[in-house]
Amino acid sequence: MVLPFFSLKEKHSLVDVDIHSHLIPAIDDGAKSMDRSIELILSLKEMGYKKLITTPHVSDMFLNTSQDILKGYKNLKKELDHREIEIEIEVAAEYYADDNFEKLLKKKDLLTFGEDQYLLFELSYFTSPQDLESLVYDIKLAGYTPVLAHPERYVYLHNDIKKYRNIKDMGVLFQINLISINNYYSIEVTKVVKELIVNGMVDFIGSDTHHRRHINFLRRSFSQSLYRKIFKYNKILNNIL
Repeated sequence: MVLPFFSLKEKHSLVDVDIHSHLIPAIDDGAKSMDRSIELILSLKEMGYKKLITTPHVSDMFLNTSQDILKGYKNLKKELDHREIEIEIEVAAEYYADDNFEKLLKKKDLLTFGEDQYLLFELSYFTSPQDLESLVYDIKLAGYTPVLAHPERYVYLHNDIKKYRNIKDMGVLFQINLISINNYYSIEVTKVVKELIVNGMVDFIGSDTHHRRHINFLRRSFSQSLYRKIFKYNKILNNIL
């Protein structure tokens, strides 16, 4: 299949919705102020995004409650309306898989996105989870659809594509970071994300925007040949949201 040449705008129009970002001010390691939040949102809007689903961290480092997140989201949305910035924005969260997450899961006190209640979660980058299959089972049993954030960044999965296939077989969807295709994290991460792409294992793509540097790398990612291959080999779900 030969792909036509796309302008930057045309290429980006393949995805209107971003499902992973840290845009609520002063709530995690993302935007530090309301002005910086607005600056990042305007940059994403300029790139062609029409809808942003922002996903603050919930972890032992960032002990955000659903109420904290919803309050920050309400204030951000109010500011966007005040400045007459026309972009659709929703909120979910990125949950670190730890004991607190399991408690929230039991209480069903979780912020999700989409009609299928997509639940974005992340793992330790360096330590393999003890019983991921059991955790995924519990997520699905509670009525959520598990979405693993940036699977290309977990170093203990890097040496064997079968490990990724095993996780997919559990019913987990994969969300890759677009900046991973542009050597933002490392050459090794780019190598792994390419393997996930060409093997048709990607379900969502996200910007994972925290700050200006992410924006700069994101802009450059759209011109990478690997960006076009995402859509050649995978059924990307962003635009159904």
